[in-house]
Amino acid sequence: MVQTMIAYSSLNRFNALPMMNRHADNTLPQRAIIRYHYRIRWLGLLALFFTGCVRPDPLPPAIITPVPRTEHIIGYSVQTRPIKVITLGSGEDITLFIATIHGNEWAGTPLLNELLRYLRGHNEMLGDRKIVLIPVANPDGYMLSQRGNAHGVDLNRNFPADNRIDSRRHGLQALSEPEAQALLAFIEQLQPDRIISIHQPLACIDYDGPAEALAQCMTSACDLPIRKLGAYPGSLGAYAGEELNIPIITMELHRNDHTLSRDELWRRYGPCLLAAIAFEETLAK
Repeated sequence: MVQTMIAYSSLNRFNALPMMNRHADNTLPQRAIIRYHYRIRWLGLLALFFTGCVRPDPLPPAIITPVPRTEHIIGYSVQTRPIKVITLGSGEDITLFIATIHGNEWAGTPLLNELLRYLRGHNEMLGDRKIVLIPVANPDGYMLSQRGNAHGVDLNRNFPADNRIDSRRHGLQALSEPEAQALLAFIEQLQPDRIISIHQPLACIDYDGPAEALAQCMTSACDLPIRKLGAYPGSLGAYAGEELNIPIITMELHRNDHTLSRDELWRRYGPCLLAAIAFEETLAK
């Protein structure tokens, strides 16, 4: 403030001194008055420059309210890799997204990472919602690039559905695998309003439980058609959809979608995921 006053004072002296000098001392040569006039002017301008007064005040920084986010571990794989869960929002309408329960069907993992990135920049999508992401449900299979877990068990056949079949491939008993135990315990605790489980390579939208309207909503936002595949023995769809009565979608991407960039995955399937999140609002309309 003091520097600014000095700067403006210098400019005032620049404006006033020539007139004062003309009246006070008629003996001063005219050229000396003009030189003095310009010297004072440049001093004033330099003062303004170095005090920053010639630059406009910057706009105040935008206030961005961060999206409420928590991350925690719900369990561990056979090889002790963590199964991570990311939660955004704290509303009552809950959508659970699960990717890579089959370790060699991993296109859903970068797709969910893109969903996370999108939601962090769009607070309006949360509202009274809670959005829960499990980007890698089978971390050992993901690291080993194989369908099953480190025991070779298909985790999506290891749930305690009435139609399950005990076998070495599906587990000698229901919930024999730590990953399936962790997923089921978390789902029963969370009580989601809908579950979206992302797979490859059948290129369709399948559903179990009371999810036909949800499937129609999602297929309208992408190129995947609805195809009723039926509840596979011991699958998450069979147990959560048919026995817990939770609407569940099996979103089957194309075979080679894991080769796509994250941007292209989002362009193709992001609107479909957002349609699932906004499903209750769509019904209300």
